[in-house]
Amino acid sequence: MSLQSPDTTKTFERTCIDTIRFLAVDAVQQADSGHPGMPMGMAPVAHALWTRHLKYDAAHPEWPDRDRFILSAGHGSMLLYGMLFLTGYGLTLDDLRHFRKLGSRTPGHPEYRDAPGIETTTGPLGQGFGNAVGMAIAEAFLGATFRDESGPLIDHYTYTIASDGDLMEGVSAEAASLAGHLGLGKLIVLYDDNLVSLDGPTEMAFTEDRMARFAAYRWHTQVVPDANDLTALDDALDAARAETERPSIIAVRSHIGYGSPHKQDTSKAHGSPLGLDEVKATKENLGWPLEPTFYVPDEVLAFYRKAGTRGAETRRAWDERLAAWRAAAPEKAAIWDRAWRREPAPGWEAALPTYEAGGAEATRVVSGAVINALAPFVPTMIGGSADLASSNNTLIKDAEVFRRGSHGGRNIWFGVREHAMASASNGMALHGGVIPYAATFFVFTDYQRPALRLGALMGAPVKYVFTHDSIGLGEDGPTHQPVEHLAILRATPNFTVLRPADATETVAAWRVAMGMNGGPVALVLTRQKLPTIDRTRYAPAEGVARGAYVLAEAGEGEPQVILIASGSEVHLALEAHERLAGEGVRSRVVSMPCRTLFFAQDEAYRDEVLPPAVEARLSIEAAATFGWRDVVGDHGRMIGLDRFGASAPADDLFEAFGFTAGHVYRVARELLGE
Repeated sequence: MSLQSPDTTKTFERTCIDTIRFLAVDAVQQADSGHPGMPMGMAPVAHALWTRHLKYDAAHPEWPDRDRFILSAGHGSMLLYGMLFLTGYGLTLDDLRHFRKLGSRTPGHPEYRDAPGIETTTGPLGQGFGNAVGMAIAEAFLGATFRDESGPLIDHYTYTIASDGDLMEGVSAEAASLAGHLGLGKLIVLYDDNLVSLDGPTEMAFTEDRMARFAAYRWHTQVVPDANDLTALDDALDAARAETERPSIIAVRSHIGYGSPHKQDTSKAHGSPLGLDEVKATKENLGWPLEPTFYVPDEVLAFYRKAGTRGAETRRAWDERLAAWRAAAPEKAAIWDRAWRREPAPGWEAALPTYEAGGAEATRVVSGAVINALAPFVPTMIGGSADLASSNNTLIKDAEVFRRGSHGGRNIWFGVREHAMASASNGMALHGGVIPYAATFFVFTDYQRPALRLGALMGAPVKYVFTHDSIGLGEDGPTHQPVEHLAILRATPNFTVLRPADATETVAAWRVAMGMNGGPVALVLTRQKLPTIDRTRYAPAEGVARGAYVLAEAGEGEPQVILIASGSEVHLALEAHERLAGEGVRSRVVSMPCRTLFFAQDEAYRDEVLPPAVEARLSIEAAATFGWRDVVGDHGRMIGLDRFGASAPADDLFEAFGFTAGHVYRVARELLGE
């Protein structure tokens, strides 16, 4: 039945759908903040999904083989919160009443793990779309990897509701292109085609043929002319699931602010409460009781709670199948269990490469060796590079490529799609069962920033390999030479940045990264070769795990001067230190690959490494000095790069910008008052 125009026929499904609508209306009005229009328009779609199409068991929201639902149009969060309450995920009416309040489980945009059933944090438009592509990649890979005679153990769909804004954002274009190329046939996007954005009609800025664009991406496209036509919605969703070779997008023509006499189909319904008078008018227009607010008819709640259990039998059958598979294939079951715990197999640390003093390697090359040493111990480690695998050294040499028609490969060719790569990697991590890694040149984190930030906000455990970390990449010039990027990532909460000084520190950094599952970790690596530090003469690299450690020391007692560096500049500090020590100066070198880990140590350790009484401190890093003042103190000095680089051979650049052992020595002497 079409609900295009309000009428006096109150079918039960209409009552259910209006319940969803007015939970959103009342929550936004009570919060005096939010976005009522999208939930009002897309309520029929949510109703159809949760009652007839999604595979889920609300009592077991972590079931690995559940369908994933992502609200990419995160501003319509009350649509999701309403469904999670109604179907029994654990949200209460009080949670809805506290929408957008401090400490509530119903913040303005969905936040991962604030409540069961929220698969990812959305709000910045396009990110949920990219996450959905990543979840579909993880599903396809795990389905190909873990199978028995009955088929794949992971066999589910990924659904997302996306808005006009999602489709305008560049990340969705990147992600859609990748998904079509890879043939992710279990990805289904429901496009809220309501013709309205925040500033007004979408035709002001968005007039392309969206379905033609997605068809060109190799997607299966459909159009549902009326969101209120449940039969058409059901048919379109059935057809989307029947298409196994291509991802699907269904353009659903909805009415933002549906039922509002004065705000439906206008931008006034987008991002503000309807207002008390318009709430009253809308309820009267749709035949809804004016009081109480947050009204849920008993029969509606009972219906949705039953819908929340509709997957329970399927889930129990899956549990039984998994138990039987465990008994029949205990070795594969052990791999499965470690995959969901994100743990390597025993013995992985002993398999890591070792390096002796006297050699020299670019840390990116060492990282590649570590990845290949890890690969046999982490068979669900999957990832790749944004068209730079040969430069980033991220190819797993004995593994297949993840591609259309063959989704068991571990190497992903992301193409020149840095933003989609990071967003999809977040989705892969949040899906679970895989350890995703992603790589590019460090300077191109500029293209990834929104996804990197959301990954940190969610604690998504993605491993990033960022190479060509400084002016050391040389002739490609300032466009490719990162300057401010270390400071930006270090300033991002819950983002761990490791910049190792040599081969041994790089191995240690990967060891740290593999032990961290609470957020993204970045290894920032060199293009140029670096000498392998003699660990029989200097401290072992295990200190990397604490973020900073005393690498070299001269003389007895408290040091007179402390040289602090990361990455390639540690070698300059060591050379200057040896010269100072030869002149009788009590010099200390501190390697600081990770400021975040160091400042997380207890005060006693921090004071041991950097004695508070020693004010003669010098930091050396070929990057912006921002943040180093916290390390060197008010009286220390900083050698850094607070300008853009230049195009020239690396050695010439280091000389021109003062990154030489001689310059470090002279500044240290100045700190000593000489």
